[in-house]
Amino acid sequence: MKLTFRWYGPGDPVSPAYIRQIPRMTGIVSSLRNCAPGEVWLRENVRTLRETIEAAGLRFSVVESINIHENIKLGLPDRDALIARYAQSVEAVAAEGVPVICYNFMPVFDWLRTDLEIPQPDGSTALGFDQKDMEAIDFSEGTQDLPGWHAAYTGEEVTALRAGYAELSEEDLWHNLAYFLERIVPVAERAGVRLAIHPDDPPWSVAGFPRIITSGAALKRVTQLVDSEANGVTLCTGSLGANPAEAARLPETIRSLAGRIHFVHARNVTHLGDRSFQESVHPDGDVDMAAVMEALLEIGFDGPARPDHGRMIWGEEGLAGYGLYDRALGAAYMAGLWDATVRQAA
Repeated sequence: MKLTFRWYGPGDPVSPAYIRQIPRMTGIVSSLRNCAPGEVWLRENVRTLRETIEAAGLRFSVVESINIHENIKLGLPDRDALIARYAQSVEAVAAEGVPVICYNFMPVFDWLRTDLEIPQPDGSTALGFDQKDMEAIDFSEGTQDLPGWHAAYTGEEVTALRAGYAELSEEDLWHNLAYFLERIVPVAERAGVRLAIHPDDPPWSVAGFPRIITSGAALKRVTQLVDSEANGVTLCTGSLGANPAEAARLPETIRSLAGRIHFVHARNVTHLGDRSFQESVHPDGDVDMAAVMEALLEIGFDGPARPDHGRMIWGEEGLAGYGLYDRALGAAYMAGLWDATVRQAA
């Protein structure tokens, strides 16, 4: 396992120089944040980002993410042109030596939380999600100031998107994902880069939009859409683990995906009720992180892994879930747990 760390680019208050000081840290996970879905990533911009990362003594290990345009997900007539642009972005990333591209197929928005500052008994704050709070949000005035939205939409645009997705069944969405992968996986193969789809977060439909990558079985199905090593997955323990049944099955899920897990997000969660959870410290929660590491070692995983979201601790201010301190603690915990797992297996 190679430890990596999410960095949001030059505007991120957490600097690569600080990330480099975390024990065992080898790489950065980043993206071209200013590129809108459907816009081609230019190789020179990827190179500039890579050189900034390498100047800090780290490797540009994973792109997360090249966002997929909604019209590809909806299967609209212009999707072939948009897929061709996506292919150009994949080639630009591969040309600069980045080996993994993490992406998702969530309609309209990315990961979502309804509370960014849940007070904890120790004085820290954590991210959380409650389906009841999500359902209470009025989108008639457009999208809200929640993490995970890669674009802002007006109320009219939200209405139009809902109407478009209302016409799609889950199987239609699967068909559109297959259509995308059938055209992009060969590009990734030729370029020498691996694709790693991220499970939906949270792993159920929200705000009237469908979600299909919601379980270990769904991740397995993705790998079967195009049978290629380049067509892989991101194993996110927190996304899958938000569902108690999937949390219990994580070791089994890992074993079923041997050879196709190209990236790992390690995050713990505590279940608070039906479709309600908060993120917790890496060692504690409803995800058995030791069992996760044992299963990853068993399948021979040797790819990039990052501590996912963290609490805000020690008075730090920054991007919700993406401060330095708690994620650094999470990385140290991951390194120690991995070492112990390897020694126990020896």
